[in-house]
Amino acid sequence: MTPDVHALYAVTEATWPASERMPAGPWMLRNGAGGGKRVSAATAEDAWREDDLVAAETAMGMMGQDPLFMIRQGDEALDTALAERGYAVIDPVNLWLCPIENLTDVPVPRVTAFSIWEPLAIMRDIWAEGGIGPERLAVMERVKEPKTGLFGRINDKPAGTAFCAVHDRIAMVHALEIVKAHRRRGMGDWLMRQAAHWARATGADWMSVLCTQANTGANGLYASLGMQLVGQYHYRIPAKTSDAE
Repeated sequence: MTPDVHALYAVTEATWPASERMPAGPWMLRNGAGGGKRVSAATAEDAWREDDLVAAETAMGMMGQDPLFMIRQGDEALDTALAERGYAVIDPVNLWLCPIENLTDVPVPRVTAFSIWEPLAIMRDIWAEGGIGPERLAVMERVKEPKTGLFGRINDKPAGTAFCAVHDRIAMVHALEIVKAHRRRGMGDWLMRQAAHWARATGADWMSVLCTQANTGANGLYASLGMQLVGQYHYRIPAKTSDAE
């Protein structure tokens, strides 16, 4: 059976985990430890009331985090309630999926892409140049096995890196970053294929990836690889915070 968007939400949680997860009434609160929205957002896990929204806002403030909610499929009422409270939409995300065979039909050329864990210093440098710093590397460290880093080269020069982990036989790629000088030269394709070859060896049946809707280049790459758009999520953040960013 093809995994649905809710299965991919679970894969996202397992392969890019928060520092802490704290149930609080109908909410799951997350301490992101500086690792970004995905590991810091609150999600609705049960029926909620209007005063529960205030409680969630207060709890996130006590954690030292700005109010931030992830809106997933089925959260339409929450989306509407937050909009009425002045929350703005930020960072809509697409979730892509394909059978792993879609990406393992072509061998990766020798010395083009590698699966490596722990990450090499040059991989950390490439991530840093793309804004993926120590806090997000700490997220990778928290992920349970199986996981790997991906490193790509073009003409014997470092060209890209990514992170991949597997949950429930579904592999998900995160933090795909291509060196600016080597973009549009096929490196993203080879890194995704290397991830698939590695993941198949662990027993995975599916490849997945998530991408902000604003990143048209990356979304185009995943579509060109035969991946299917399974669903989306987005965040709601107080409008004044959004304006400040």
